[in-house]
Amino acid sequence: MSAAPSSGTPTTYPHVISVLCLNHGLNSASEPKGKMFTSGLFRFCSSCLQVIVDTPTSPVTSGLPLFFVITVTAIKQGYEDWLRHRADNEVNKSNVFVIENAKQVQKESEKIKVGDIVEVKADETFPCDLIFLASSSTDGTCYVTTASLDGESNFKVMEMDGQHVTKAGACAECVCVMINWRMLLQHPSPRPQLYLTSPPSVCSSSESAAKSLGPENLLLKGATLKNTKKIYGVAVYTGMETKMALNYQGKSQKRSAVEKSINAFLIVYLCILLSKATVCTTLKYVWQSNPFNDEPWYNEKTKKERETFKVLRMFTDFLSFMVLFNFIIPVSMYVTVEMQKFLGSFFISWDKEMYDEEIKEGALVNTSDLNEELGQVEFVFTDKTGTLTENSMEFIECCIDGHKYKDCISEVDGFSQTDGPLKYYGKAEKSREELFLRALCLCHTVRIKQADQVDGLIGHPECKNTYISSSPDEIALVKGAEKYGFTFLGLENDFMKIRNQKNETEMYQLLHTLNFDPVRRRMSVIVRTTTGKLLLFCKGADSSIFPRVQQEEIQQTKVHVDRNAMDGYRTLCVAFKELTQKEYDRIDRQLNEAKMALQDREEKMAKVFEDTEADMHLIGATAVEDRLQEQSAETIEALHAAGMKVWVLTGDKMETAKSTCYACRLFQTSTELLELTARVVGESERKEDRLHELLMDYHKRLIQDVPKPRGSLKRSWTLSQEYGLIIDGSTLSLILNPSQDSSSSHYKSIFLQICLKCTAVLCCRMAPLQKAQVFPLYSPLTEASGPCALTCGLSDHWGMWIEGKQINFSDNAMLQWRPFLYWTFLGAFEGLVFFFGVYFLFHNSSLEDNGKVFGNWTFGTIVFTVLVFTVTLKLALDTRFWTWMNHFVIWGSLAFYVFFSFFWGGVIWPFLKQQRMYFVFAHMLTSVSTWLAIILLIFISLFPEILLIVLKSIKERSHQSSRKAPKSVSSRPSVTPLLLRTFSDESNVL
Repeated sequence: MSAAPSSGTPTTYPHVISVLCLNHGLNSASEPKGKMFTSGLFRFCSSCLQVIVDTPTSPVTSGLPLFFVITVTAIKQGYEDWLRHRADNEVNKSNVFVIENAKQVQKESEKIKVGDIVEVKADETFPCDLIFLASSSTDGTCYVTTASLDGESNFKVMEMDGQHVTKAGACAECVCVMINWRMLLQHPSPRPQLYLTSPPSVCSSSESAAKSLGPENLLLKGATLKNTKKIYGVAVYTGMETKMALNYQGKSQKRSAVEKSINAFLIVYLCILLSKATVCTTLKYVWQSNPFNDEPWYNEKTKKERETFKVLRMFTDFLSFMVLFNFIIPVSMYVTVEMQKFLGSFFISWDKEMYDEEIKEGALVNTSDLNEELGQVEFVFTDKTGTLTENSMEFIECCIDGHKYKDCISEVDGFSQTDGPLKYYGKAEKSREELFLRALCLCHTVRIKQADQVDGLIGHPECKNTYISSSPDEIALVKGAEKYGFTFLGLENDFMKIRNQKNETEMYQLLHTLNFDPVRRRMSVIVRTTTGKLLLFCKGADSSIFPRVQQEEIQQTKVHVDRNAMDGYRTLCVAFKELTQKEYDRIDRQLNEAKMALQDREEKMAKVFEDTEADMHLIGATAVEDRLQEQSAETIEALHAAGMKVWVLTGDKMETAKSTCYACRLFQTSTELLELTARVVGESERKEDRLHELLMDYHKRLIQDVPKPRGSLKRSWTLSQEYGLIIDGSTLSLILNPSQDSSSSHYKSIFLQICLKCTAVLCCRMAPLQKAQVFPLYSPLTEASGPCALTCGLSDHWGMWIEGKQINFSDNAMLQWRPFLYWTFLGAFEGLVFFFGVYFLFHNSSLEDNGKVFGNWTFGTIVFTVLVFTVTLKLALDTRFWTWMNHFVIWGSLAFYVFFSFFWGGVIWPFLKQQRMYFVFAHMLTSVSTWLAIILLIFISLFPEILLIVLKSIKERSHQSSRKAPKSVSSRPSVTPLLLRTFSDESNVL
């Protein structure tokens, strides 16, 4: 083998390399993360000014809080970065075996080079993108799971081209025989699409023609090898060029909505500080315009002060006032927020209700920056299959030429018994029955695996084999055919074997598989019988099959398909056609040419598939049940009760998805459904006009029915009528991509307004690309609503994560500013009470029994004592759920303040030049007047809070009594969205 020098430069297209040639860097990299608060920068500037300018405070008073904030933030962020770095090292430093010079060599995964022959054993994760070379399986296949890539937990069958695969069992020696060839890989530059059908082409020195490799030959980094002892593959994409790395969008700095709003409010407080400093500086020089005030006899100016430039003196005075009032910037609040996030992440991890007994794992907090967002989610986007449902399919029934086959009742008169064990009503021709069952046994990608070698799969009690497929639908259909007497026995040397009802084995040569894709919504196989007959079998969605079969054959099957969909079953239609040798030769040539294309391979393959799957004959249809997840209905109800709106995105038929939504209580029986589907919009040239009429009608109806809340920031969840929206993929395309010559540019905004008024939205007949387009639609919604969550079906568990870039937590901008103004005015009121209350108290010249008077240090201590007790008791009033920790922190804080004040003022500290606070606190409490003043001022400060709580309680009682009258049509419980619970309810008075 020849080897080129290693290089870390990116590849270019087209890309021709010899095996064992390029080094493409590390598998992953940890990105640094930093955070700088506006308040921290301000405190730093204040500390510098205190050193330069003559100020009434010490630089230490600003420097210490800044140092503490930076230290706490650095520890928190450093700890989280260390966790991520440790996770990176677990991957990058993991050991793998590479074949070099016919020997196994152990390497760290980050040192794998393009061209290395890598050995992967069962249950190990592929360290890079590999081209499948050899397998321990005798049929040259292996099984992988890609749950970490696409959320699919089903097994996928991977295989290598028969020319190059080692089928006698993989070992280091036999693989080394392969690398004695001069293998040449020609492949495009790395692309992020996981299953794009443009992986490399391969050829060896012994053959002149290149062989095309498909997605089934590419083992992706992050996937896991299952039920195969070991495999060998050649590294083709490594480091940051793997598909997994290309899909990684970077670790962006996430900021919660609360943090963003705090930073915005901080700017307002900074403006207030500038205004205060400006006003005070101006008033100082106005007061000093009187010569007596400017230079009194007891404070004459020095010569340097008299000669100082006046503008410079005004500027330094302005800075001095800035430093004096700089405590308006709440540095301590940032410390509290950071500590709350950091410690809150541990509580999430410790939550027993989030612990899964099956996998022995609890909740994992990757970052604590968005903890509070979990209580503010208002929109949940979820898939149906594998999330609302179990993704575990069971064959229910089928119809052949309009006749229903099931082991229970039927609507068709007459009764007969088939050769199989099940009953049916009505009867198709025997040849059509057998043709249909053969289609189910042949048109799939199912593989057979011995039950005792399968990890985690359910075997058949009556046989030793277990079916494995990337789609549970295919397994259900094969099992259904088995019930009727046709059993799939496996694939061997490109021949599919089935056992018919007469217990005879039939052999079919598998010539081509036209794989399923979400755009076509169907898959096909081309097989050759032992008699030489060429057959194409196709199965897929009714919308995909019906336009490609004879129109007179559709109606009798369509009735059953629609009825099954309304019952909530997943339906597939089955068709076939017989090919002549001339037709097959043309199809074979076109397929091979398209597979070998390095440019526009997907488009060329799609064109051949479209021409091949035409003019077919419809045989029948199947119905498969996908059961709901346990407690999925209760979960949906809980989400609605919390004020969240759920969007379901699915590729299923509208009737199937609609039935599932009713079953999981996404839609209630009282919910009025608004429909935007092709059935309602129509297929005429004026369909955009019809869509416009529907949008305007729905918009008008919802706006009139949903009154705007008055005098309250809470949105009303006790509407007279609940609405749900159903939209399909074709109508959504009209909304997202309207024609240029229509007045449809505002479709999207109207559609979003309608969605905001609906409690649930069902998007059916959606392609995966359309699902990806729906979430960016939500970006305008964030201007008027809360953050959203996405759910992914991983096994049988619900997963949720927060999208951190586009979230905004308020109903509108006024919701942010009203609580802000309320708290600002409340703070101003309490500040006036603190200062002037103590000021008037000090009008009494003697506060002690012995006639002595208190000084300015006692004045400040009283003010600060009232402040600490008022703020802490305010926190207690706002606490809605009490735990032992709340009691410990709140009452412990008050006790600690009293203890520390006694301790700090009870000792003469040698490191302090002046002992101004010595015995001040203890001496202050000896005055009865001081005790009365502290209690009175705390009560006056909290009086507005107490009054609001009483008024709110009276209002809630009257509201509850009024609701005991005739109940609303809505069956949802009345709740306050979790979003609005982040603010105290006194803001509703504004």
